[in-house]
Amino acid sequence: MPIVKVIEVIASSEKGIEDALQQALAEASKTIHNIDSIYVKDIKVHVKDNKITTYGVICKISFRLDDQR
Repeated sequence: MPIVKVIEVIASSEKGIEDALQQALAEASKTIHNIDSIYVKDIKVHVKDNKITTYGVICKISFRLDDQR
């Protein structure tokens, strides 16, 4: 039976929420394999002069541990 591990990461983007999630996935996948899902725990934005400047996400990334190592 596979074991699933969960880590929490924070990512941001000037483009949008979806891009922030892509950034989180891209960075995590550099060192983590077998990623199954991303759960968005929280979303926030930074505002300057009544305009959104940065989108941020706090998310949990789930991945299966490799039993062959």
